[in-house]
Amino acid sequence: MNVSRYLAVLRTPRVPGFMLLMLIARVPPTAAGMTVTMHVLLTLDRGYGAAGLVGAVSTVGIALGAPLMGHIVDRRGLRAMVVLSMVTEGVFWFVAPLLSYEVLLVTCFVTGITVMPVMSLGRQILTALVPDDRRRTALAMDSMAVELSFMAGPALAVALTTQASSRAAMWSIGASMLVIGAILYAVDPPVRREGATGARVPRREWLDGRLLGVLICAGGATFVLSGVEVSVVASMRGLGLTGWTGAMVVVMCVASLAGGFVYGGLTRVPPLWALMGGMGLLAVPIGVFGWSPWWLAVALVPTNFLCAPTITATGELITRFAPASARGVAMGLQSSAFTLGVALGQPVAGFVIDHSSPGWGFAVAGAGAVVVAAGTVALGRRAAPVAVG
Repeated sequence: MNVSRYLAVLRTPRVPGFMLLMLIARVPPTAAGMTVTMHVLLTLDRGYGAAGLVGAVSTVGIALGAPLMGHIVDRRGLRAMVVLSMVTEGVFWFVAPLLSYEVLLVTCFVTGITVMPVMSLGRQILTALVPDDRRRTALAMDSMAVELSFMAGPALAVALTTQASSRAAMWSIGASMLVIGAILYAVDPPVRREGATGARVPRREWLDGRLLGVLICAGGATFVLSGVEVSVVASMRGLGLTGWTGAMVVVMCVASLAGGFVYGGLTRVPPLWALMGGMGLLAVPIGVFGWSPWWLAVALVPTNFLCAPTITATGELITRFAPASARGVAMGLQSSAFTLGVALGQPVAGFVIDHSSPGWGFAVAGAGAVVVAAGTVALGRRAAPVAVG
């Protein structure tokens, strides 16, 4: 591993400040899901099913909207997308605390379509700012920053909701997104490299088997991760240690951070299918260690160590296969794949756990990743080896 690669990225003009901005910008969106869930449970006094339904319709909206927002960035520029998102999110977060459950359900879907895609946007801008030989390291750093935001966002949502109210938390998210949008509008970072052609490339020329395989892998990564998370919750509940579930999540995030740091410093890396298959194989036996919280924590480390590398690899390949003129759409498709993976992984693992045990939840989540890895290899062999743009 070569640490100098990280130093080279940090010396790149505009990159350190942009990374800090995107780290902060990603905290409110990661807090949003938990905030809305707690608002439905505590303020609207609805059940877990109702809260889950709000999350589901919001997820569908985000999955549908991510490529659309990316298309706006590609065709109209960053500022056009930011203005649209600021208007819709600003109205939603300041009005949502006053809505009935039924109206909230509809507005969550509609607003989800125009949510500011800060996850994919960060990767797209980094790709424009750093040279090709630093891209992997930069994307690895971005994946590590995402882990930090997912550690901070939900925790802040819980703290603000319990110490103040869900309304205060929702208004805080709305204000934060307006400030972040205003900063992005003012800074207007590049979304494609200077001198890169903006000429349109027909979609059939770049949305081929290779890219579809990468997108499936992106969904597979979040499928196994979300399935493992649900299984961890069930395991800790079975041990009577539900209050310590957060500590397990921290272990998972730290392991992913470590894996991302190692991956970003490598000159030669394993293929994506190997990373995905490794995640799956290492997840399958985790349930064997579910009898002890200490051993469970240890067993969670290997599969999560490959989390950030797998996410980074999908981003690197998408930026390689998609032309600069369609990179926003491609990154949006990646975000949709991530979202759909979570939407599938949690209920599948939950269904298996309800009808068997947490150990089988781990096994099914891992087996799903192995199947995805095999499918990626098959799609890759059918595709042409030449990248576009």
